[in-house]
Order: sequence, then structure tokens, then C-alpha cells
Amino acid sequence: MHSNRLALEKSPYLLQHAHNPVDWYAWGGEAFAKARAEDKPIFLSIGYSTCHWCHVMERESFENAVVAAQLNRDFVPIKVDREERPDVDRIYMSFVQAATGGGGWPMSVWLTPELEPFFGGTYFPPEDRWGHAGFSSVLTQIAQAWRSDRDRIGESARQALAQLEKQSAFDGVPAGSHAPIDYAVIESGFSIFRRTYDSEMGGFGPAPKFPRPAVFEFLLRYHARTGNREALEMTLHTLRKMAEGGMNDQLGGGFHRYSVDERWFVPHFEKMLYDQAQLATSYLEAFQITGEKSFAETARRIFDYLLRDMTAPEGGCYSAEDADSVIRPEEPSVKGEGAFYIWSADEIRLTVPAPAAEWFAYRYGVAEGGNVVNDPHSEFSGRNILYQAASVEETAEQFGRPVEEVRAGLETAEAALLKARASRVRPHLDDKILTAWNGLMISALALGGAVLEEPRYAKAARRAADFALSHLFEPETGQLLRRYRDGEAAIPGFLEDYAMFTQALLDLYEAQFDRRDMEWAVRLAEKQSALFEDPAGGGFFHSPADAGDLVLRLKEDYDGAEPSGNSIAILNLLRLAQITGRLEFRASAERALAAFAPRLARVPVALPAMLTACEFYLAEPRQIVVVGPRDSVGTRALLRAFHSRFVANRIVLLVDTEETRHALAAGIPAIEAMQLAGGLPSAYVCRNYACQLPVTEAAQLAELLQ
Repeated sequence: MHSNRLALEKSPYLLQHAHNPVDWYAWGGEAFAKARAEDKPIFLSIGYSTCHWCHVMERESFENAVVAAQLNRDFVPIKVDREERPDVDRIYMSFVQAATGGGGWPMSVWLTPELEPFFGGTYFPPEDRWGHAGFSSVLTQIAQAWRSDRDRIGESARQALAQLEKQSAFDGVPAGSHAPIDYAVIESGFSIFRRTYDSEMGGFGPAPKFPRPAVFEFLLRYHARTGNREALEMTLHTLRKMAEGGMNDQLGGGFHRYSVDERWFVPHFEKMLYDQAQLATSYLEAFQITGEKSFAETARRIFDYLLRDMTAPEGGCYSAEDADSVIRPEEPSVKGEGAFYIWSADEIRLTVPAPAAEWFAYRYGVAEGGNVVNDPHSEFSGRNILYQAASVEETAEQFGRPVEEVRAGLETAEAALLKARASRVRPHLDDKILTAWNGLMISALALGGAVLEEPRYAKAARRAADFALSHLFEPETGQLLRRYRDGEAAIPGFLEDYAMFTQALLDLYEAQFDRRDMEWAVRLAEKQSALFEDPAGGGFFHSPADAGDLVLRLKEDYDGAEPSGNSIAILNLLRLAQITGRLEFRASAERALAAFAPRLARVPVALPAMLTACEFYLAEPRQIVVVGPRDSVGTRALLRAFHSRFVANRIVLLVDTEETRHALAAGIPAIEAMQLAGGLPSAYVCRNYACQLPVTEAAQLAELLQ
């Protein structure tokens, strides 16, 4: 079998292309030198291993010998995994979005040998169709233009790069001056979310609907401060509708990437780690606020899916599962969207005996001929996407049987179908372990362990953090690495890796109170500032200054499917300033907020995670200090009172030894005087370091927190 250079790579995405006839290079000096030496343009193709249209373009074009010959003759072809190199992806995505008005993956960009972009797009069909030029035609036209009109291409590329530099030149303010950050910015953001909210089906804006958990995080904190019921109900209603829909894997747990329709029914079936992490946190916070067991159950199902299917033996979490999967085992090369997850009515009857099969079909919307009406590509013909068409109680009423009998029957049916599904060919697993995404997952698991009182989740959070510290941290340089796979850690970490893993360590500390986590968080925040901070303009660059293979350094600020590194970094610094008393952490956060203030004022809806940081900044965060032996009944009761409630804009500390007291008092001097009240474990609730009298009963602490 023919192999190209990508066979030497670790990225699952690059390895998927290792046997293409295209003479692919990985991003790096070898490819750049070839382009310069042979005076050829670079064809840059960016995607990721679980990307449906990336698979389509590979089958149609990159496995085609004629197209490959064109690419090899006239270009230097480079493949990039956007999840390994988000810095490269963001630069050229900015170009494609500016040039075409849209973006996505696979992304196709043509560059000069100096890495300047001059033409780009996303998916190209093999031949001219749907009003789009075919890929082969595009290659021919660009090759001809490169030979005959080089000056114009060069000038166009220089102008494009200059425009990107202008757009990325930060419109912040000089260090030492502060643009106003006030509650008006937060109100503006809330108003936009209220206007775009779908009051019937939940979510914000029309289909396709993507989960954006940073919005939930902001709205819940806005509600906590203002008491605004709309903010709470928008979040709770959306979370309920998402959990009911086909976007939620009703058998195995976990959420698919997005819904193609407005009612969360027909998903795009890939599963991403960052979605699981953030949505688990959202459902846990909804449970803390409401006490509704369904929210806790949805979070548990996410965690159980991750521990079962997405966790490496060493403790880290894998990145994603593909949307496409094998339709029939006898034809392993033929795959379909969601084939692993969908069912015919006959398959259910063959697996589940009556009457539970009928109960299951009613509860989960199973139709005899399939339940997907709008199916333009006939991917779901005769098959069913499971969704909660009826509650357990409604199902029992429909069949005239006791609720508990129906509930037990449904649980048996679900277990049988999950077991049957496990015998199918699983979707492709992207088994690389990314520091940033694992950081999000550690935060969620740590919270889940504390809120749900589930040791399995707490242990998984601890193992994942220990894995990252032992495998993705370089003691010699004090730097994080981005990716681990197949025994190799590589790629210097980006801002989001530092920010999300630092956040994870802070969240892990507040769930388990190992002071080493806090010390690691401080250490990484210091390194983050050294590598990425712009002390003059404020904020943080996505990549370090010594990244020699980039034409631009960008400051990412969009809180989309994942929160931006800047938003998370700002909140981390504000939390650390509260814990350590170090003014430089707060000053760094203030410089960043001042720099982003113009963008917050213009488009607050683009930065919900930064609005959350603004909430913390503008509030007088509470300091909650529990004093007492870690394993005593009284201490555990006080911590339980804290973890069972949603408490926004706070830090929480545990003083369980004299050594810990002295260490924490270095940041908060008042801790030195905090003692057991009447010899009992005690909780001190402080605001701006002015503390109320200590309480020793969980009910008293709950009242203070309320």
C-alpha cells in the first residue's frame, strides 16, 4: 500500500490521509523549504478526524489519482489537524471567513511560499456542481494564475495579510488606562440573548442549533445576581429540550455535536469531549439551583459515557467519536451518518420482548417506517432516532400499567438495546488527549464528584489531572504540551491549554481541597503570563512569541463551542487574586478586560464567558472558608451544604491543618485568626475579606449562602 509522509505522524486525522496518493506534508519547515526551493504555492488542507465533510472530500478528491497528480505537480500539499494546531487553523480561518463570508471544515487555502494566503474556501466538490467550482477546476485555474500572473497574486496575498494584521491589531487601550467595564455591558449581552431565544424549543437563534454552554454559564450567574427569572428559565428550558431530543444519546449518554433542526431532534452525530465537559457542568449547575433529579441524571449519563467509552487506561480523556459509522459489518468501507445510533422498529422488537418493546417505542418515538421525515440524503430511511416523545408517566398512562412496572420494563429494554448496540462497529475514535479539552473535563468531573457525591467521578478527575501533570508538563521548561497520543507528548501548549487546565486545577481544589492543585494553578498562571501576555496592549496572544511558523499572532476572544482562552484566563486571574492576594494577578485581568472592553461593548453576545468574568470582576466575591479536620462529620456536612447549592462569584477554601492555615493566610491574612467555634468545624463567609460570625451547622451555612 502506498504511504506518504503522514504515516510518520501521530494525529489520527493526518494518519487517515497517510495512504492517499497525494504527496502530503505535515505543517513545518520541510514543506516550506520545498515550496520556496521549487517556487510553488502551498495547498493547505485543514480538518479533523471526526469531520464528516473531511471524509467526503478525501474520498472524492484526495483518493483520486488524477487529482493527486495535479496537487503533486503544481503545489506543495500540507495537511493540518486543527485540533493539534488551532493556531494555524485560526489564522487561515480568519482569511477564509473574510474572503468568502463563511468558514468550516475541511478548510482549503492556497498560500505563497511565505505562508501568505491568497485564495481559500471550505469543501470543494470533485466536479462543478451545486453552483460551486469543482476542486480539479480550481486547482487548474490557480496553477495557471500562479504561472501567468504572479505579481497580482503576490500583491493580493500581501494585501490579504495586511488586512488580517489590521483586523487582529488589538483595539484595546494602553496599559494603565481602563475602558469602562460596567453592568451596562452585561445588561446589553442579556438583552441580545433574550431577543434571540426560542421560547418554544429552547436555544438561541434558528436551526441548525449548536449547544453553547458559555451562554448557560453566563445566564445562571446573571440570574444569581439579579433574580431575573427569564435568565434562569431560558437556560432550564433549553437544557430540558436538549435532553429530550435526539441530540442526546438516549441509550448511551452524552451529546452529539449539534442539531440540524430547531427541535434538537436530528443531530450531527459526532461526539466531542469539550461538549460533554461543558454540558455536564451546565446540567450540574441547573441541578444545584432547582434540585430537579432529571438534570443530575443527564449529567450522570454524560459522565458514565465518558468513563465507559472515552477514557484512556492512563486516565486522560480522548477527543471525539466520529459521526459516520459502518452500516453493515460485511461492508466495513461503507459508512453512514449516525448508523451506530439508529434503529428500525424490527430491530427493537427482536431485542426487547413484549410488552416492553411497545413501551419503549412509545416513550422514544419509534415509528414503524422510521421517524425522520426530512431526510434529503436518505440516511435514516426506515430507521429511528431515539428521543423522549413521552415521559415514563405518560407511557404508563398510555398502556394502563403502573408507573414503576413501566419504569422497570423500560430500564430493562434500554440495557438490552445498549448491549446489542455495543456489538455494532463503533464509530472511529480520535484517541489523542488534548490538554485544554481535558481541562474542561476535569472541571466537570470534579464538580460532579462533589455535587453528586460520586467517588467515581472525583477519582476520574484526580486521575486525569495527575495524567496531565505527569505526561503533558515539561519540568525542564515549566511548559505544558498540547497533545498526547500513542506514548508521545508533543506540540507546545497554547493559551487555551494553560487557561483551561489552570481552571481545572482551581475547580479540582474547590472540590477536593488538595493544596497542591492551587500551587500548580499559580505556577501555570505565571507561565501563561510569561508566554502569552501583551503587557502593553492587554490580553493574551493565542501562541507564544517564538512561534516561527506563523505569519500572525492572534488574540482569540470568541466564546463559541469552546470558551476562548482569554475569557477563561481572565476569570482564573481574578480567582487567583482573591485566593493569593497577589495584586499582579488582578492587574493582569484588569488590563485584559480593558483591552477587550470595546469588543464587549460592540458585540457582548460573542463573549458570554467573558461576561461571566465581568460578573466576577464587578461583584464583591465572597470568600468561604471552612475550618476543621478534612474527614470529620461536621466538616463534610459544611462542605456538602456548599456543594449542594449554586453559589456564584466566590472562592472556597479549607483549613484542615496548621500548615494549610499559614499557607492560605499568606494570601488572606484573616485566615490566621479563624478557629473552630466551640471546638466544632466552622464556616466563615466573608465579603471583601470582612467576615460574618462563624457557623457550625450546615443549615446555618446554607442560610448565609442564600
